[in-house]
Amino acid sequence: MKKQFMTPLIIFGLLVILLVVGLMKAQYIRDVPSPLIGKPAPQFSLPTVIEPQQVFSNDELKGQVSLVNIWASWCVSCRAEHEILNYAAQKEGLKIYGINYKDEMDDARQWLKNRGNPYVKSAFDADGLLGIDWGVYGVPETFVIDTEGNIRYKHTGPIYIQDLKNIIIPCIESLKSGQGEKCEK
Repeated sequence: MKKQFMTPLIIFGLLVILLVVGLMKAQYIRDVPSPLIGKPAPQFSLPTVIEPQQVFSNDELKGQVSLVNIWASWCVSCRAEHEILNYAAQKEGLKIYGINYKDEMDDARQWLKNRGNPYVKSAFDADGLLGIDWGVYGVPETFVIDTEGNIRYKHTGPIYIQDLKNIIIPCIESLKSGQGEKCEK
């Protein structure tokens, strides 16, 4: 009788171990620095989510310090950070640009209508090719862009309020003051 209970218990234990190992690897991936840090943001010119006849290009990122947030309506983690992005745009006055990744145009529009639109503009990257150029592992990912259009920081995963307050805002302030070359965690 004890063998009958031991087999499922052993299988359960092995699954827990695999889960823990997988989570540890996921944290490692999250902390992998981008090879694009210090380099110009990738070239692009894509239609915007809200007004597809309007184009958004990387040239618009120059002349100011801004964030570029890669997002999708199907992304569960994007839900977690969207409220933070709305706060950052409205209360902190951050310029946030979006790249909507591998989504449906109507779903993306509905997402912004229902949850608020923190983006100055959001490019529509239907096939995900621009995401590849940015080195996206998965959504959400956020980049800090300096006044020259260079990537200075990459945040993989959702932004939480402590990330915003302790990393992203100090990074942006440092770049605006001319004190920072790149930003660290």
